[in-house]
Amino acid sequence: MATAAAKRYARAVFELATEEGQVEEWGRRVATVRDLLSDPTVAAVLTNPTIPVSRRMELISAAPHVLDPEATNLARLLIESSRVKQVAGIAEEFETLADAAAGRVRATVTTAVELDLAERDKVAKQLSERLGKEVRMTVVVDKKILGGLTLQYGDHLIDASVATKLQQLRRRLADAS
Repeated sequence: MATAAAKRYARAVFELATEEGQVEEWGRRVATVRDLLSDPTVAAVLTNPTIPVSRRMELISAAPHVLDPEATNLARLLIESSRVKQVAGIAEEFETLADAAAGRVRATVTTAVELDLAERDKVAKQLSERLGKEVRMTVVVDKKILGGLTLQYGDHLIDASVATKLQQLRRRLADAS
């Protein structure tokens, strides 16, 4: 979950991206900065207080093949303001803002077995039709649910897993005794 500071940074980047008409491009930049700054080795150097901030900012600027100038500026800002550890929250919040602006919903489907592409498309299509919005779906495999699936989108959870149905059956049997 994003902190208040991460939300402020994400909102600022999103507003800039919207003004420039480059929300998708900025989404890629934010994701690239997140990937780079989340690397444990890189993060250890960029958050090390014994290394002067100016030296840390030089290091990030020395990677033009990884970051474009705008992404480099964002990374430098996060280093300068000691927000490197919040980059994942910033990226998450930026994605949320971009999805809301585009009328998209992110959903996580958890199944006991891997879904093939056709099954993924079918679930995404049904959910899109039900919600009236484009759905970007992530599939997670968790054998503990035994079968069926769980679906999480926004604050909603639909649990149609075999494990939950068995648990409900156990409760009913125990209550009937």
